[in-house]
Amino acid sequence: MRPDTDPQIRHLHLFRDMAQANFAELMSASYVQAFPPGLEMIRQGDPADFLHIVVQGSVELVGQWAGRECTMAVVRPVSTFILAACIRDAPYLMTARTLERTRIVLVPASDLRAMFRRDTEFAVAVINELASCYRSVVRNAKSMKLRNSRERVASYLLRQSILAGGVPAYTLPVEKRLLASYLGMTPENLSRTLRTLETDGVKIDGARVIITDRARLAALAKPDKLIDGPDTHAEESGSGLPAARS
Repeated sequence: MRPDTDPQIRHLHLFRDMAQANFAELMSASYVQAFPPGLEMIRQGDPADFLHIVVQGSVELVGQWAGRECTMAVVRPVSTFILAACIRDAPYLMTARTLERTRIVLVPASDLRAMFRRDTEFAVAVINELASCYRSVVRNAKSMKLRNSRERVASYLLRQSILAGGVPAYTLPVEKRLLASYLGMTPENLSRTLRTLETDGVKIDGARVIITDRARLAALAKPDKLIDGPDTHAEESGSGLPAARS
């Protein structure tokens, strides 16, 4: 696959409004690479040499400190990461590793920065995407700091139902260990919390979430649009977890 011939890449909000000649030039310097599962593709602190576009598979973005780590996001097709470091010519703040066999389009960061200065529509798209990521991070920080663990889990489960179209049942989009890490919990604490939520309108059957009383769940979660979104284009930019499907 040549990156410039993939319509999914062209239709990403980051690229859709830039001039076709500029898009073709940017993609001509890019290349596609396949990675096996469990591979560490980039490490936090390394120079940001490439913008990554996930076209197949999935990638976990991980923060690390003093021997500890946490899941910051899971990126699925077709989405980009890590734009801010590429534009700033700064070190990666997160480590990225594949969760399964994954194909990535690698866009040289130097070409990305040059195009940012040349193509006005592309520059506007970059600013909008970075703004969306920033707002998503602020929302997540507010949820982590203002809600207790039960409220965070309830809010996540309710929001996934809403994102899937208000369905009463859906399958979790990531493994529970990743969800626990993303919500700032251990897997054991998440399991205990999920069991306690059965009295608040939600039942868990493996990876299947069944909302039995939406009003009770909402009463616990207290959804707030200034915390829970929606976050426009956030899923395309590797700033959270993927949305569930019913």
